[in-house]
Amino acid sequence: MNTFLAGGIVLCGGKSSRMGRPKAWLPFGPEVLLQRIVRILDSVVGPLVVVAAPDQELPDLPEHVLVTRDELPGRGPLEGLSAGLHALPESTTVAYLSACDVPFLNNPFINKLISDLEDADIAVPFADGHYHPLAAVYRTSIITQVDCLLSQDRLRPFFLFDKVNTVRISEAQLRKVDPELDCLQNLNQLSDYHLALEKFRSLAEPG
Repeated sequence: MNTFLAGGIVLCGGKSSRMGRPKAWLPFGPEVLLQRIVRILDSVVGPLVVVAAPDQELPDLPEHVLVTRDELPGRGPLEGLSAGLHALPESTTVAYLSACDVPFLNNPFINKLISDLEDADIAVPFADGHYHPLAAVYRTSIITQVDCLLSQDRLRPFFLFDKVNTVRISEAQLRKVDPELDCLQNLNQLSDYHLALEKFRSLAEPG
């Protein structure tokens, strides 16, 4: 059985063009979305790195959370993954990568992805017919392959999955810890945000 020193990387540097406002700052309960994701991850893994766009303003975060910036904006999750991996201490062996707009992320889901990595380089969910690279676990040793793809402008995460030992976590496996696959629910549009708020409030109500 492998023992991992697992860190976390949260990407929040996207343009949020479909949402029409910065996702990181969307109120969700007593906090904003980025603060919520950082808090959830912080209870499972550490150290944590938040990867922002070069000039992006961020809400208040715990002092121990590292903040780094995309070297080049607008190049997608591989650019953010590279920035996050470079910022993590060398002692960190794996990292859970998350978007900042998955309000129902939970500890059992994170722990399952980490445990399912085993001897692979990446453990990535595969549900609804596609991969979910922003809800996956990456071995920090793949940083060379990530940077190689970036240098070639091969920016799709699938190129990385094809390049290293990747284990695909099926929908059936994921439902064992997340029956409704809530942890994969991201907020792309304002309507998604309002529906998530309604769900959050209904879950918080007693009875």
